[in-house]
Amino acid sequence: MSTDTTAPVPTASVPPASVSTHILDTSVGRPARGVTVHLFARSGRQAPWQALGGSTTDADGRCKDLPAPPEGTTHVRLDFAVEPYLTDQRAGARQDAPAHRDGGAGAFFPEVAVTFAVAPGEHHHVPLLLNPFGYSVYRGS
Repeated sequence: MSTDTTAPVPTASVPPASVSTHILDTSVGRPARGVTVHLFARSGRQAPWQALGGSTTDADGRCKDLPAPPEGTTHVRLDFAVEPYLTDQRAGARQDAPAHRDGGAGAFFPEVAVTFAVAPGEHHHVPLLLNPFGYSVYRGS
């Protein structure tokens, strides 16, 4: 008769993924203040999106209080509501853009949605580089 005297090895808990962002307005070389950002998460490609909450960018263009995605999150979406910011910027600084490009109401990109995969225990910093007629994102550090 054999007796197993080994105790079960506790499994280390891996913390959930974390997400941060900031916005730089490349047309003026400054952070974009006052942009609302909403965070959504899902646990698989076919799973429905779950709204987690949001934040507004501070004077440094950063959202410092985005909620943490729940355990099991595989994908995150950041929705940037950039139209109010871009409209205010355009009203405050008349640019020399051609009339056919700058004459419309609102912004050319009223919102920007960025979806990306996340891994448990990793921090994902996804900055938005914004200007009135384009944007770019990347995985930062």
